[in-house]
Amino acid sequence: MSNFSNVSRRQFVTIAGVSTAAVLLKGCLGNPPETTTSTSTPVSSPVSSAQPAAAPEVQTIKLGYLPIVEAAPLIIAKEKGFFANHGMPDVKIDKQANWGAARDNVKIGSAGGGTDGGQWQMPMPYLISEGIITDKVKVPMYILAQLNTQGNGIAIANKHLGKGVSIKIAEQVAFFSKLKSAGAKFKAAYTFPKANQEFWIRYWLAGNGIDPDSEVELLTVPTAQTVADLKRGVMDAFSTGDPWPTRIVADKIGFISALTAEIWKNHPEEYLAIRKDWVDKNPNATKALLKGVMEAQQWCDNFDNRKEMASILSKREYFGVPETVLLEPLMGKYNLGERSVDDKSMAVLYWKDEKGSVSYPYQSHDLWFLTESVRWGFLPKDTLAKAKDLIKQVNREDIWREAAKEMGVAAADIPTSTSRGVEEFFDGTKFDPENPQAYLDSLKIKRV
Repeated sequence: MSNFSNVSRRQFVTIAGVSTAAVLLKGCLGNPPETTTSTSTPVSSPVSSAQPAAAPEVQTIKLGYLPIVEAAPLIIAKEKGFFANHGMPDVKIDKQANWGAARDNVKIGSAGGGTDGGQWQMPMPYLISEGIITDKVKVPMYILAQLNTQGNGIAIANKHLGKGVSIKIAEQVAFFSKLKSAGAKFKAAYTFPKANQEFWIRYWLAGNGIDPDSEVELLTVPTAQTVADLKRGVMDAFSTGDPWPTRIVADKIGFISALTAEIWKNHPEEYLAIRKDWVDKNPNATKALLKGVMEAQQWCDNFDNRKEMASILSKREYFGVPETVLLEPLMGKYNLGERSVDDKSMAVLYWKDEKGSVSYPYQSHDLWFLTESVRWGFLPKDTLAKAKDLIKQVNREDIWREAAKEMGVAAADIPTSTSRGVEEFFDGTKFDPENPQAYLDSLKIKRV
């Protein structure tokens, strides 16, 4: 008997529409601009034929997000109907009070009033899967896509203007020694410990020869409190995502010492990860959800859409900030306070960058986050010995590939390797995913 009787008319129309849309949207799907500096419509390139998609088992999921630019693909997919295009019209996106709340909500799941997954700093999906940050309760997660690259910065309080605090800190020893002699240890904050935003400020400090554990006081502080503390002069630095660094400059509270795009250009930033039990139960819905995110990422990477994007994100129910605070950094125009950057390749990107795919979740990037966790003593030394097996359990790049092929993404835009290869940082250090121990050995400042 045909399976058609098990598919609702609404689902059938949706499925048929998806296959047609993959052809009609030839200029969008799988075809980002040839370079990130163009503001024209994305250049078309050959697209493989879309494969028929099986009907999603469910049409809803509850995803958490934080109001920073990393969340844009989830918000845009909802607002522009991209989730609905792929048979998921009832996706719920829920603003989280903070990263701790996001962690707690995915732990209890949507059935308990929480979430099924959403936007995450790395390596949070691993820490949740292993029960490290969920009170030893293991909640297995799957990483399904990288949401973006770049779009973060390190804001410095105005009291340090003119003291050479930039991507490379001039006379760093004298700067920190003067603070210590005055009994005023440099205080730097981030919004969640042992994840992206802490890693960026640690790497920037260590790359400048400053030990972040002995010469700096690192703190986990809510965003609003950090901004208030910067304004009062009792906090020295804040590592976070746009629009916060830009708003700090606009409000004349501080300046930006370094964009994360300057620390590690085209770096992995935040990810879409969902509970394993949900994905295993709803494989078709998972791919449908991924397709909606991918379509949103491509839309976001057309710079002609970024004014509308800023308008959507600035809404009170999402970011609740002035559109003007979002638009310039989205266009790669950064007023850093003491200097400026006008370069679209340094802006937050969602689908494609100079190295290739942004959306595809490279396993080599997961390995860097785990290696960096070992570097600072956040994870035990034996993590590296089992890292590749752990990554294969959590990182489901295979589902990304399946969704991309079904969607009609051009073969050239689907990576053929789970590794992006050797990565290089602003201080000249290189990370070879084939030899993470060599990376650790090369670092002068570390705990391991």
